[in-house]
Amino acid sequence: MATNALRSLWAEPRPTSAPDLGPRDWALVAVVICWSVVEVVLRQDLAPRPLLVLAVLAVLGPLLWRRTHPLVAVVVSVGTLTIVDIVRILTESQGALLNSSIAVLILVYALFRWGSGREAGSGLGVILLWPAVITTLGADPTSLAEVAAGYAFFLFAAALGAAIRYRTKIRIRDIDQAKAREREQLARELHDTVAHHVSGIAIQAQAGRAIAASHPERAVEALAVIEDAATRTLTELRAIVGVLRATQDTEFAPQPGVAEVERLATDSRTRPCVEVTLFGEFDDLSPAVGAAIYRLAQESITNARRHARHATQVTVAVTGNADQVRLTIDDDGSAAGGRAPAGYGLVGMRERVSLLGGTFHAGPAAERGWRVEAVLPRTGTAR
Repeated sequence: MATNALRSLWAEPRPTSAPDLGPRDWALVAVVICWSVVEVVLRQDLAPRPLLVLAVLAVLGPLLWRRTHPLVAVVVSVGTLTIVDIVRILTESQGALLNSSIAVLILVYALFRWGSGREAGSGLGVILLWPAVITTLGADPTSLAEVAAGYAFFLFAAALGAAIRYRTKIRIRDIDQAKAREREQLARELHDTVAHHVSGIAIQAQAGRAIAASHPERAVEALAVIEDAATRTLTELRAIVGVLRATQDTEFAPQPGVAEVERLATDSRTRPCVEVTLFGEFDDLSPAVGAAIYRLAQESITNARRHARHATQVTVAVTGNADQVRLTIDDDGSAAGGRAPAGYGLVGMRERVSLLGGTFHAGPAAERGWRVEAVLPRTGTAR
């Protein structure tokens, strides 16, 4: 597992959302400069000034391009500080470096936050080489403890950068998944709403054209049905578009539920005729389950109108008991030639049922026609 984790880190690309150089970066540089000046004024145990200036510049410059060139920033900074320490040891210079040089930890953090996996691995080797060189050239027991503490600080900064990096990555992934779910939900709503009403409009238009010459009064009735369906379609589409365009919280219109399923029934003159039967108790039904039942029935009726050859009747039965709600839709269409391939309608229905923890089945009935059956828990809680 550790090997796989290391390989994953090594192959990790750079994040694409690195912010540009801004006022905060210049403010950070100003803080380090002020810190260094205060130390130079107040401290008496410092190394020679040339070494101090070189050490400060080794930290200040790379801070500005730590996100765009993290590996180069670390190599320049840590490499320069290593050279400064080697000179101090070889020349036996008395005095310490400025504490402000600890800002190099910011570069270590940035390397693992903004660098690629290869850059992070290579930079870590350069970072850990610094204390090792100092120890090899000559370190007393006290400095050995300091070296161990230095390793701990470097590793902490690296771990913090990696943790923030992956936390951000997970957050972005969750946002993308949420957007995908919203797109799927929108696609289902648009498909179910538009397809159902437009299917009815098409059937009424065909019927009106067929009887216009012989029964003009019935053709007028068909036009009235078409007008009503078109009006409802526009109303629902405007509601959906209004929610999508709203920049603030919007009061959503109530979703249709089990009670509205009865409105899907048609009279005997419409082919296929739709009969709806409700049996059981639906008062405490979850709104999400009620809306799903309505959309499932609506889409099933649309599919029957489109694909059930010679169908004369569609039967919709909704049965509720203490634990679940069962929806069954049967049509008496001919199975000759088979039904059309599964499209977005069946995919959307399966998604609706699955999200609510139910079961879904659609296929040829035992005797004739097509059956759609869905069973949903009353609470709509996914298992």
